[in-house]
Amino acid sequence: MKSFFTPFLYFCFILPAFAHNGSIRGSILDASNKSPLGGASVALSGLVAGKTYSDELGFYQFSNLPAGRYELTIHYLGFKTLTEQVEVRDSETAAVKSFLTPAPIELKNVVISADPDINRQTIPALDITLRPVNTSQDVLRMVPGLFIAQHAGGGKAEQIFLRGFDIDHGTDIALDVDGIPVNMVSHAHGQGYADLHFLIPETVDRVQFAKGPYYAPYGNLNTAGYVGFQTKNALDKNLLKVSAGQFNAFRTVGAFKLIDKPESARPQNAYIATEYYYADGYFDSPQAYNRFSTFLKYNAAITNNTYLNASIGAFTSRWDASGQIPERAVESGQIGRFGAIDDTEGGNTSRTNLNLRLTTALSDGSLVKNQLYYSRYAFELYSNFTFFLNDPVNGDQIRQKEQRNLLGYNGAYMRVDRTGGVEWQTELGINFRHDAVKDVELSRTIGRQAISERKAFGDIDEFNFSFYLDEKIKLGQRFILNPGLRFDQFQFLYVDKLQPTYDRKIATASLASPKLNAYFTINDRLQLFANSGYGFHSNDTRVAVAQNGREILPRAFGFEGGATVKVLPRLLLTLGAWRLHLDQEFVYVGDEAVVEPSGQTTRQGFDLAARWQLSSWLFADADLNYSLARADDTPEGENYIPLAAAWTSIGGLSFDLKNGLNGSLRYRYLGDRPANEDNSVVATGYFLTDAVLNFTHSRFEIGITVQNLLNRNWNEAQFDTESRLFNELEPVSEIHFTPGTPLNVMGHVSLFF
Repeated sequence: MKSFFTPFLYFCFILPAFAHNGSIRGSILDASNKSPLGGASVALSGLVAGKTYSDELGFYQFSNLPAGRYELTIHYLGFKTLTEQVEVRDSETAAVKSFLTPAPIELKNVVISADPDINRQTIPALDITLRPVNTSQDVLRMVPGLFIAQHAGGGKAEQIFLRGFDIDHGTDIALDVDGIPVNMVSHAHGQGYADLHFLIPETVDRVQFAKGPYYAPYGNLNTAGYVGFQTKNALDKNLLKVSAGQFNAFRTVGAFKLIDKPESARPQNAYIATEYYYADGYFDSPQAYNRFSTFLKYNAAITNNTYLNASIGAFTSRWDASGQIPERAVESGQIGRFGAIDDTEGGNTSRTNLNLRLTTALSDGSLVKNQLYYSRYAFELYSNFTFFLNDPVNGDQIRQKEQRNLLGYNGAYMRVDRTGGVEWQTELGINFRHDAVKDVELSRTIGRQAISERKAFGDIDEFNFSFYLDEKIKLGQRFILNPGLRFDQFQFLYVDKLQPTYDRKIATASLASPKLNAYFTINDRLQLFANSGYGFHSNDTRVAVAQNGREILPRAFGFEGGATVKVLPRLLLTLGAWRLHLDQEFVYVGDEAVVEPSGQTTRQGFDLAARWQLSSWLFADADLNYSLARADDTPEGENYIPLAAAWTSIGGLSFDLKNGLNGSLRYRYLGDRPANEDNSVVATGYFLTDAVLNFTHSRFEIGITVQNLLNRNWNEAQFDTESRLFNELEPVSEIHFTPGTPLNVMGHVSLFF
């Protein structure tokens, strides 16, 4: 009988007591422009202790609070900590609106807590301004363990390396800007091609990143990790910036407020930003790299609980390139280190983005997000990797070209429930993406003018529908369990226009990807975490239809464990050990229009990150990363994964003085790595230092950026390639490289008004 009456008494006496309790519903805003601050930490003390985080609209809520006086403490990185007193009455909701003001970062105020987002790290705008950045691709270098390499004239998307992957241009890392995917699937040049050059660095507010396939909201291409860029919702000041430097480099940026009504009953903001960049580069043949971008963004609170975010951006660029050169041509004196075998390489590309997001906070505290986006994209690239290997008369130049329309939708429903002392944070999401690619082409060309042979030519339609459930179960103040499940459905269609009759091939595939993460906070100085999950990257549509359903969606499984510890009040360390297994896949080689099979692979390693505030104005950071990457089904000694770096590290010192001086001195290290499967050919690593020095006033800034401060000779991109020069009878396989920048100085002047 006791077991029956216990729950009966609970419902009769306890629940009526809850019915008379009160609650707190608050919102957190940036004091300068009244835009919401999502992800702020809110701690409650008084009769009941608790902690929560603000959502995308800056809202948070505490429920079932006994009547009394409470203290709210709000923390947000880069803002002054705010403490407020709140009076809660029975059966009433206390409304609190808090405004945070910017303040210097203080690591001593960072408290380690059971936050499921602890591994989803953020790069704030302050870091971006204190490091060498000419394009948004350079911002990727700030992700610990991630390295990029440019090998085709500046306008081509950079090659990416992370966690033992040669990701090429985006096969195993998912990139997005304000929710719009950057990666182009089934691309003319390579799967997952991710060109970030359309993004203006000065519009970037924060960059969120995480490594591994552990997060349900991220699907295709998220195996090594993901990086999400968030642009500013509003400008603090108008900006006019002019930069100039060596190698005929010139860059100008303008960012201007169009609507600035933060104090109105319905706050709204709008701004426009433009960027123009030109550089000849440090090569013997001028690159004549032109890039122009424009970005318009509008934000408004259309009701007390609904926020509208709309943007349009356009970008175009063109460039010439010297391409990769063979070591033997430099050693023989045929060309110099910055010379070229074929300087007719290069290309042009453009992208236009439309983005509409509507976020609504419902009366029960839940959140509904709807996003619709569209991109119009064009790409044309000329390359010559083998010189005269295939055509000893005209050379081996190729053209890769496509026209693309990208349409997508992202929706999510988020809510928080509390039952029996357990907090459930639920996120249910739906994603849809359609890539319609017309005239995707690989052709052999002569001098960018004549087509000698078409190797591939056709139309692609690729559909991806997915939904996910992400649950964060908060068991007390110290432990969070984070299970998740994602399901993806794909349809691939390809029309081969080289066939004499209409020929459309279709393939479909689906995949479920479960995740499970756990976070345990021992105290306010130490947290343990364990992450695990399945992920995948889709293969090119031309592979999918050719393989008749086999290995269309190669699965990855990863797990990771580690700890975040506050060793000293101003010293924060994070250590994680990880392992990632990738199934059999078939890879479409865009440069040859062929399919190459590869077997299972395993990568494992560790990451060590340190953040140390030496004083109120001086910060130090260092990241050390190790990866062991091997093919599973290959004999020992022949199982190296080409270009998979074992050791990488970035770090340095950053300072920000009250007199206006600020800057950084930084290093980046990429170790030697195998260039082929038996490690008989080695791609040489490098250690570089860069520096930034600024004087910032409320109305202007002057500064200087120095890349490769010690003027070292280094190779930015390296490949073991078989090629033949014009005067050679037999081909030679050896390292082909693109030299890295020598000492490069660029100054800038900015006006704020």
